[in-house]
Amino acid sequence: MFDVSIIIVCMNNLSNLIPCLDSIKKYTSLSYETIVVAYMFSPENLSYIKQNYPWIKIIESKEIRGFSENNNLAIKIAKGKYCFILNDDTVFPMPVVDLLFDSIEKLPESVVCISPATYFKNDEIQSCGRPRHSFLTYSLFLMGLWKEQKIKSKYTYQTGVFQTYDIVGAAFLFRTEVLKELGMFDEQYFFCPEDIALSTKANQMGYLFFVDSNVKIYHIENATATLVKTATSPAAVKGELNYYSSSNFFKYFLLSILVVLRSFLKLCINIYFYILTHNQKFYIDIRAHRNIIYSVFANKSPKDIFVKYYNQIKK
Repeated sequence: MFDVSIIIVCMNNLSNLIPCLDSIKKYTSLSYETIVVAYMFSPENLSYIKQNYPWIKIIESKEIRGFSENNNLAIKIAKGKYCFILNDDTVFPMPVVDLLFDSIEKLPESVVCISPATYFKNDEIQSCGRPRHSFLTYSLFLMGLWKEQKIKSKYTYQTGVFQTYDIVGAAFLFRTEVLKELGMFDEQYFFCPEDIALSTKANQMGYLFFVDSNVKIYHIENATATLVKTATSPAAVKGELNYYSSSNFFKYFLLSILVVLRSFLKLCINIYFYILTHNQKFYIDIRAHRNIIYSVFANKSPKDIFVKYYNQIKK
């Protein structure tokens, strides 16, 4: 058994994956394995990774799967006491895994997960703990009245090692035994909000989540917009609607109206800026918000929605 199984899902993007793997190798000294789920990799990229990173374990994922499904492929074979779930667009500036492992080993058994503070590349803090997410907070977010990064509470932006509520899906260390006991990630949530669903379920069962604010990781989020966003965005929103409505028709209807209004406003703004600049980013956002509006009341799962729009961009 290893101390930690580092799990990374990568969708055929070596520009993200290579710096991530290099930083892991540079800064990690405890007993660990690295499992990369190579999602939709081209033969050339797969060959490159195998030749240049022989120390990683590769799971080839060639079917259409979401973040939850792909992570679960790796969790099932993980041999570490803990799983460190890591986005491919992250970079270690310090011994992240070693420090988190040392911190959680000193905490009570009821603490099953610990996260670092995440930073943007310019050293601006992105997150340090997460507040509790609910139907109310999501409604306020859609109305522009609640922004997670600005919420300061007992669960966020404290110093040292402190208790939080929800986990940041980009990087967290989770006790493998409990992760499997919880059923791993809920695969009905294709892209979002699988991390919130997992931590909420664990909190309800009495497990605790902590953050070590002294441990820092860079999260280079949304570095480059691609047409894949036109498929991931509507699938993610559909998952959020399903989760926060809790199968309640009236909650779903209310949230859907808010989503449509928000996306329509963003659609108009992006059309305006695209006319002015002809920037590809605005064109991608136009298509993404259009697809969100079309998908809200569609009787399709998040995965079905992703497949529909992913096939369109592959034509």
